Amino acid sequence: MYKPADHDLPNNAHPSHSATTGGAAGLNETPRGERLHIAVFGRRNAGKSSLINAIANQEVSIVSSTPGTTTDPVYKTMEILPIGPVVLVDTAGLDDEGILGGERVRRSLDVLDKTDLALLAVDTPEGWGSPEDKIVSLLQERRLPLVVALNKVDVLSPDTVARIRTAAANRFPPTVPVIPASARTKAGIEALKSAIIEAASPDREEPTLIGDLVQAGDTVILVAPIDRSAPKSRLILPQVQVIRDLLDHHAQALTIQSEELPAALASLRNPPRMVITDSQAFKTVNTLTPAEITLTSFSILFARYKGDLCELAAGAKAIERLRRGDHILIAEACTHHRTDDDIGKVKIPSWLEQKVGGKLSYTWVSGGTLPADLSEFQLVVHCGACMLNRRQMLARLHRITSAGVPVVNYGVGIAYLHGILPRTLSPFPDALRVIRSRQQCGLQPAQPEDTLAPGQF
Repeated sequence: MYKPADHDLPNNAHPSHSATTGGAAGLNETPRGERLHIAVFGRRNAGKSSLINAIANQEVSIVSSTPGTTTDPVYKTMEILPIGPVVLVDTAGLDDEGILGGERVRRSLDVLDKTDLALLAVDTPEGWGSPEDKIVSLLQERRLPLVVALNKVDVLSPDTVARIRTAAANRFPPTVPVIPASARTKAGIEALKSAIIEAASPDREEPTLIGDLVQAGDTVILVAPIDRSAPKSRLILPQVQVIRDLLDHHAQALTIQSEELPAALASLRNPPRMVITDSQAFKTVNTLTPAEITLTSFSILFARYKGDLCELAAGAKAIERLRRGDHILIAEACTHHRTDDDIGKVKIPSWLEQKVGGKLSYTWVSGGTLPADLSEFQLVVHCGACMLNRRQMLARLHRITSAGVPVVNYGVGIAYLHGILPRTLSPFPDALRVIRSRQQCGLQPAQPEDTLAPGQF
């Protein structure tokens, strides 16, 4: 698998993929980063895996009466209408014990960074306790929507179930549904699905990649270089997603390579609404694109779509403060085969050192985690995050900036290093104001207004 030019794509991004490793689906499927993430939390043997199997109506997770069967988060992509494409995440028990058990709990709680909706599985015969209090408190801090499933009610009398449900519901705001269910008998599963659908708010306003920047009938030129780093026989994921968003908004996409840009511009009766390029081609495309035509990149579009463009623009200003020997973290959200001119390993470090006028120190990370101590870095340069969902990217940005470290993404950083950041941010006035003033933008992830209250039966 070749390294894509302007984004990150895992080395298992094939039509068949492993749900347990976080691999991407084939490009004929909705990418995992675009799916609503529904994570199931609870104690060992609370029936989390059984509930997932019942909701999915298939054997997604291994089920056993032995506590601790699920040791690492397990991801299953599926469709829940009318929500659409989702990822169900099965986690290890929150009451696991010992050194390994503590590590399993930590990995389960790490899932919160990418969770859009939480399903709390309660072992109803066992009752409520500190593990449930802890997870609800964490959900409250993050203001995540929650559905509570009182599992195993088939072993209790109807009167007992009714009493427990009333006691549980009284501990939560009315917006938190508490559903008695049995994964074994399938009782209450349809009601649980309905509660999940309602809590997921399928009618909520979603951010758009480019739809708010174009009108029906507009032509947009997409510059997609085909070089050694381009995946064979297909486009990279950000390019595919931008094309789809343009189609959704009845705009036209003209996809070309860099050297074809002059001919493409000359062939149009009217100037294009904008030119969007792979960030690595910024220097060439900037020269070839007339000043009156808007220019930006796929990565900058993703900076807004997945994260906080204002915060990343502010991070670009920190490049000016870098000095020889400073420590830079280059973070990519996936693993891939690197070419000898890799964007994160070779090109960005070279451009940074040209700017600084000397050598810098680097740490490279890939996959789902960041270093535990971020305070040692003077700058974080993050990939386009096309394989992350928005909540996970916002959580990463919050963690980095909370450590007092500026962060920039590939496209924003490359535009800055080439001296064209104001031009490439021209479609985004808020971000443009950041780089032209001392103004800073804080992270403001879109989250539900409801708060959760921990309680006991």
